[in-house]
Amino acid sequence: MEHRLVTHIEKALGWDGPGAVGVAFVRGRLTDPDLPDRLLTPHRLLDLIKRRHLANPQLRCYAGGEEVHPSTFLSMNVNRRKQAVSQADMAALGRILNGGGTVVLDHVDFFDPTLEVVCRALGWWSGELTSANAYLAVGDTDGFHLHWDDHEVIAVQLSGEKSWEVRRPSRAAPMYRDAERNHTSSEEVLWKGTMRAGDIMHIPRGFWHTATRLGSGSGGHSLHVTFGFTKRTGVTWVNYLSDKARSDEAFRHDLEGAGGTGPQGLSDRLGALAAAYSPERYLDELRASTPPARHMPHVAAFGWLDGVAAVTEFAPSIVRSGDAVQVVGGGKRLTFHERAEPGLRALLSGHPVHLAGADETILTLADLLITEGLCEPLTETSSSGYTGLVTPVTYSKQPPTSA
Repeated sequence: MEHRLVTHIEKALGWDGPGAVGVAFVRGRLTDPDLPDRLLTPHRLLDLIKRRHLANPQLRCYAGGEEVHPSTFLSMNVNRRKQAVSQADMAALGRILNGGGTVVLDHVDFFDPTLEVVCRALGWWSGELTSANAYLAVGDTDGFHLHWDDHEVIAVQLSGEKSWEVRRPSRAAPMYRDAERNHTSSEEVLWKGTMRAGDIMHIPRGFWHTATRLGSGSGGHSLHVTFGFTKRTGVTWVNYLSDKARSDEAFRHDLEGAGGTGPQGLSDRLGALAAAYSPERYLDELRASTPPARHMPHVAAFGWLDGVAAVTEFAPSIVRSGDAVQVVGGGKRLTFHERAEPGLRALLSGHPVHLAGADETILTLADLLITEGLCEPLTETSSSGYTGLVTPVTYSKQPPTSA
């Protein structure tokens, strides 16, 4: 999938692919001035919050450098069926913002089609699950205390401005669940300055950072979004081996007593298991077996299928072998005749595919891929997430057939 934001991230940060994610702190600037507003605006964020059932901690607020109690801005509404739902009190959110506060919405990509497509594109690009959090601050307000994240972050300033400070890590590759605590921040400041609309930076895991609007005046605001990449580690690979070990009876026996193979026997078997299931194989299996987070079905009674788009978390593998083509991804392994290859590559490209003018083979493939959960129908809402950001595939002319 070729996404406009991914292309501009690489240009802004001087990257040639995702290999630099997690390597070093770096800043840059998007060369497309229209891109920030296309991703998200303050009014669109508040509109998303208004129309959703939300709870803490997904929706959080801060004022004076401290977290605001959820009861201040969340209300429990009871509908006529006596069902209680948690919703944002928009008047309370307005008071918090106008008084110099910050509103945070985690996983905003679950609610906004544009950021949903962005996170999918970043996932295909990086090979890692990606999510987006939005931060809206108004006035002369403090931000988060100095902290570090257990994932890689790409922060994009969408509107307004915010001051940041980034420091080196005080512990190499810290983890959320670690061998020791990591509470003492580094004293070495890498960068201190202001992010303005269009600015972008990459903060690797463990790098201390803080952001604030203190001293910026009461008349301005800041909206930025962070894209978080949860990369796999040696620990997650070891956990994977632990699960694989369950299929070997030797690992299911007691360490001592009848039936056990003894410490040396288990050590040898563990070495063989690690060799058979290498880190590379683990990553390949993880990406192939991860199902889409969400999927919309095709209901024939609703009418003609106008378009489709792939919804797998990672790019599906399409491999031709003899007169067959195998598709692996989204937790599925499917085999097709070689004649299907051009259609499969288009439908699973990550680009929106408009089906007007497509032949019966393409329509049949599209319906099958939707049934299998690798694609979903394009709707007016989902299509908006691609418009101007991902080039569509059209079938005004019939696709070429393979030789």
